Amino acid sequence: MNYILTELKQSEPWLYNYHSKMLQMVSTQIEGSEKTLIELNKKGHKTGQLRFARYNEFRTFTYNQSGYKLETHGDKTLLCLSKIGYVEIRKHRGILDNANIKQAIITKSKSGKWYACLTCDIIEQLFNIPKISFTKAIGIDVGIKSFVYDSDGHHTSNPLNLKKMLKPLARVQRKVSRRKKGSNNRLKAILHLQKIHERIANRRNDFQHKLSSIYARNNDVVFVEKLEKLNMVKNYRLARSIMDSSWGLFLQKLEYKCKLVVEVPSRNTTVDCSRCENKVPKSLAVRIHRCDKCGLILDRDHNASINILKKGLKIFNQDRLPQELREVTPVEIMRSMKQEKITQFVGW
Repeated sequence: MNYILTELKQSEPWLYNYHSKMLQMVSTQIEGSEKTLIELNKKGHKTGQLRFARYNEFRTFTYNQSGYKLETHGDKTLLCLSKIGYVEIRKHRGILDNANIKQAIITKSKSGKWYACLTCDIIEQLFNIPKISFTKAIGIDVGIKSFVYDSDGHHTSNPLNLKKMLKPLARVQRKVSRRKKGSNNRLKAILHLQKIHERIANRRNDFQHKLSSIYARNNDVVFVEKLEKLNMVKNYRLARSIMDSSWGLFLQKLEYKCKLVVEVPSRNTTVDCSRCENKVPKSLAVRIHRCDKCGLILDRDHNASINILKKGLKIFNQDRLPQELREVTPVEIMRSMKQEKITQFVGW
């Protein structure tokens, strides 16, 4: 498809208005999507066929390897895009001196804002591997009432940004439904609706970024429970609150910010007593853990976070690491995990 672009440009002169690398990236994305569908079909997933994107759905194009240039003139920063020209930008953060820009991804949001994502190749010292201390480990339990409750006793209430904006959303959605399809007034109402959704997403990301940065800054190891989120949203009473919380996005932010994030099985983390391991069954309505055996009384989420921490430390202290909590590197952890898998296989 990339080779045939030369012939297409001769028959279709309007293609000369677009940079060649940008056109090649479109065909590369189509090939990657086709390969993904083939792999998903081999694994037994039900997939459809590729379809053409509508004009208002295709909002991203990529300059790969060439066609872009970043210049600074006084207080202004200009991004030069081939076939487009110079565009003044506002940098989210500075670019290092030794960084080599590899590609530029230009995206238009549904609310009409333009973003440029620059992928840089940064030359750093590869031997500066961070040390991981298991004395700085913490277990966190995510929920709806309290977004995060950690094993140290700190908890953060859930902002539930979508729930707070339900009335403005309903008001604007009624305006959209009353407008005539295809009219400019309907497009204006849709734009207003998209801006509200973008504001909700921005608030959610801002909250999760700040919270995940706090845990990444103060802890080396973070243990979280492995939740089956797709099964949890089948509960129609809690589905909207679960989706509004976006636990999966929060976990992604923790994974690339923290030194080590480990998922532990969620079985009986709420039922077991964190002091004596006695099983105390309770419904979702019961928010206080009361143990009849040892008399422990504390919040159920706090109890679950302590159990998550104990499970995580038990996994790493059994076979993969010595009994004392020492400082290790990610390479040593991966090597010990591989050794444990080989040991289990030989024993079986």
